[in-house]
Amino acid sequence: MKNRHLACPLAAAAALALAGCGLLPGGGQTRTVDIWLMRDSVSEDFLNRFTEAYENEHDDVELNVTIQDWTGIGKKVTEAIQGGGGPDLIEVGNTQVAQYADTDKLFDLTLESVRDLGSEDWLPGLAEPGSIGGSQYGIPWYAANRIVIYNKDLFAQAGVEGPPATRAEWLEATEKLNRQGSQGIYLAGQDWYTLAGFIWDEGGELAVDKGGQWTGALDSPAALRGMQFYKDLQSLGSGPKNADEQNPPQAEVFARGDVAQIVATPSAVAAVLKANPGLKDKLGYFTIPGKKAGTPCAVFTGGSDLIIPENAPDRGAALDVAKALAGEKWQTELARAMGYVPNKKSLASVVSGQEATAAMAAGAANGRATPNSPQWADVEADNPIKPFMTAVLEGKDATKAARTASAAITDTLSE
Repeated sequence: MKNRHLACPLAAAAALALAGCGLLPGGGQTRTVDIWLMRDSVSEDFLNRFTEAYENEHDDVELNVTIQDWTGIGKKVTEAIQGGGGPDLIEVGNTQVAQYADTDKLFDLTLESVRDLGSEDWLPGLAEPGSIGGSQYGIPWYAANRIVIYNKDLFAQAGVEGPPATRAEWLEATEKLNRQGSQGIYLAGQDWYTLAGFIWDEGGELAVDKGGQWTGALDSPAALRGMQFYKDLQSLGSGPKNADEQNPPQAEVFARGDVAQIVATPSAVAAVLKANPGLKDKLGYFTIPGKKAGTPCAVFTGGSDLIIPENAPDRGAALDVAKALAGEKWQTELARAMGYVPNKKSLASVVSGQEATAAMAAGAANGRATPNSPQWADVEADNPIKPFMTAVLEGKDATKAARTASAAITDTLSE
């Protein structure tokens, strides 16, 4: 990597100073691209390899990467894009793009997305939240979504051969697995991201945009069908009805060895094996089944997009870096190094040798994101979906509980 000391010494001879700062004919002026990436999004090895390769291919560019923490990042990014200039390129959560675009301080990337970045092949769960009012402000970078992680020994003991092809088959298999002291599945009662997938699979929505006004939609027939499937599946284990998947951490529950399945991202595997290394060769993975064979269930797609502020000191250079990070070469490198899903459906094959990531990539092709409203983060902060789920699981009137939750979502999104 290039030397980071770029300032021209005032005490240097005039001719040398001018040449070093690129002001004489033939003098090359170095451009520094300031980049904010989130902690743990990339490994140090990946970042070093990308930086070295990019700088070697672009003699006039240096990359200055700052690692940011997720805690408090919303306020920090908002202040940066509304300030006097910089950074040039920022990684943000895919569902955060709407709140930043709402400031009218993001660079419109629509033309570049269509012309240079192959936007027609992007994963919908990354592309859709980056598109606001018909303009593309977020460039999809990487994705992650839930799959089913299962215990091969418990499947074999119950006579369940291979992953189910449909949701109906999944329910039937889970009933067989819920036997002799073993849970068919551990599914916490307030795992609303998993519920969202079932709702979308039924054709429902969490909220709908009616002429610029968002309205909660948990009380639609389709959404209630998704909740009923969740209830049927959740009953085939001992997951709590009034807590989410972190209370207690479901990976630790699964690690005990008496749970046949959990719904989680592959990142949960590390926690499982830390708690019980003996499960290393007993874990299997499959994409969450859909209603029809051959079509995976809709899933919530998490991940990151890249944005460029209007006030970026060098938008042209930032865009070129974003194109490299979002292009086939470094998408392949990133997916293999970090276990992510690449940003394009056509690149799913690059992780075919990684069983868990391949299952995740298959689901991501049918991925979705939360409602594309700047206020959706406020919904999640005081999440009315969770008590709705608990009420239904505890036998209360599903329609009434859904109407209450939908009204709360509507109120929050209209603020």
